[in-house]
Amino acid sequence: MTTATAPKTAPAPSAELAQLAAAHGLTLSGARPSLPRYVAQLWDRRHFVAAYATARMQATYSTAKLGQVWHLVTPLLNAAVYYFVFGLAMKASSGVPDYLPFLITGVFIWDFIGSSINAGTRAVHSNLGLVRALHFPRASLPLSTVVQLFQQLLVTMGALVILLLAFGQTPGPAWLLAVPTLLLMAVFAAGCAMIMARIGSKSPDVSQLMPFVLRTWMYSSGVMWSIDQIHRTGDLPHWVLTMLKLNPAAVYIDLMRFALIDSFEAHSLPHHVWPIAIGWALLAGVGGFVYFWKAEEEYGRG
Repeated sequence: MTTATAPKTAPAPSAELAQLAAAHGLTLSGARPSLPRYVAQLWDRRHFVAAYATARMQATYSTAKLGQVWHLVTPLLNAAVYYFVFGLAMKASSGVPDYLPFLITGVFIWDFIGSSINAGTRAVHSNLGLVRALHFPRASLPLSTVVQLFQQLLVTMGALVILLLAFGQTPGPAWLLAVPTLLLMAVFAAGCAMIMARIGSKSPDVSQLMPFVLRTWMYSSGVMWSIDQIHRTGDLPHWVLTMLKLNPAAVYIDLMRFALIDSFEAHSLPHHVWPIAIGWALLAGVGGFVYFWKAEEEYGRG
């Protein structure tokens, strides 16, 4: 009596195709590349990021008669409102020398940070058609929003310099510190934008909450009032003041004020401020990039 042997099962067609694709270096469409390869792909798309950012900037106010003048007018109008509400009505200007330069600098810097994070929240979800139609590093989208806003910031910084000169500020070597401050702030904002882009891609309703979150953050960042003044009066517990001083937005705003405003230059900048600014930039920039990259293959699904 012979024993029948079971016939060998032929490999499934899908398995054969997978082996054939692997043999010729083909990968799954939309699969997440390695982190070094992802960085290289993103660098290859740097011209797209810049062009997309420029196109977005030109389109933002294309229907307005004043066009891109609104990039400058909007923060100035905000500064005027904050001056009357906080500076005059609530006496936040008391004990703060050069309050108008102090306020305008804070408003301009916060406008970039807040706008970058808010725009990053919608960067992927509002471009789902592009994400589903084309293959490219999805980090290009939140980064392009930050590049766009950074281009606007450079324009407003030129106007800020003119305003500071009009208010009697004198240029000095400390003004050069504005350059590394801008770079660190841009890295921090880009990292935060990528974090919020991943969150916003899965939970679009987050974008509805962001204006309230950002407004609360702005009020706690010393944009309209001086954290040092509160520290001198001792009105808040020490741990609250420590949290306020470690606030990344407050750190970058204070660095810019120290660089550009005479009354800030008169006081020595605490030695820990620059390490904190660099630390926040690295934490948000590197951490935000890796966090966004880990979900690369999920964007556009559903």
